[in-house]
Amino acid sequence: MKLIECPRDAMQGWHRPIATAEKIAYLDALLQVGFDTLDFGSFVSPKAIPQMADTKEVLAGLTQLPGRSKLLAIVANVRGAEEAVMHEAIHYLGFPFSISETFQLRNANKTIAASLEEVQTIQELCIKNNKQLVVYISMGFGNPYGDPYNTGIVMHWVNELTALEIPIISLADTVGLADPATISYLFKALIPAYPQVEFGAHFHAAPHQWEDKLRAAWDQGCRRFDSAIRGIGGCPMAKDELVGNIATENLLHFLKKENAAPALDQQAWEKAYALAGQLFSTPGT
Repeated sequence: MKLIECPRDAMQGWHRPIATAEKIAYLDALLQVGFDTLDFGSFVSPKAIPQMADTKEVLAGLTQLPGRSKLLAIVANVRGAEEAVMHEAIHYLGFPFSISETFQLRNANKTIAASLEEVQTIQELCIKNNKQLVVYISMGFGNPYGDPYNTGIVMHWVNELTALEIPIISLADTVGLADPATISYLFKALIPAYPQVEFGAHFHAAPHQWEDKLRAAWDQGCRRFDSAIRGIGGCPMAKDELVGNIATENLLHFLKKENAAPALDQQAWEKAYALAGQLFSTPGT
């Protein structure tokens, strides 16, 4: 069971600039909880995602160096990957690979075919620099743009990625369109077909949808889940209205019912949860 906490996803679309010192304090708190991985920042264009422009400074300022938790940084192109692999503390590079042509052009200014070539180059960089690449199948459960979508398209691109020996592939519900039947079908088909690949789920969901989505993936053997404390987040490149992440506290509740609760530091968890409430407060709350 792997829990990937996603403060980067929570922060990147937040309505106010978050100071570098605030980010460092929050990440230091999260590093003490015991998550498998922290999706902590991104090496992308500051024009596209200004909230992440200080990722290098945040990384340099961490006082709680990764121990049990590994750090994951998102990259959108080879240039970002070249920068990310230079940092010893980063274990994973994450690349959003959209199977919606419209969104891939919008998110990375490249076609899907050109992005696959980028993935190959980034994979080579990761191998050379002792990193692991995580590819997110963005818009993996449909898209709002009218681009073609079906489960066969997902299977096709997963097959292309596995040919490059990508070790971890996470299906991303970028705008919260996933339904339990599609989730169940894809994980049931993919997990046994590619035993060498670790498959994960990155769901965005309205408050009443999260449990059905988790259940559909869990029952088909998914054991890698992304989430964010308090359900903050969403992709600012996708739509004007952000659909939040699965809340980590809800995921932990679900895992407890399944007798699969991870061994987290409870005191550190409570501190991080409270800090998130302060960091992501809105006026009047």
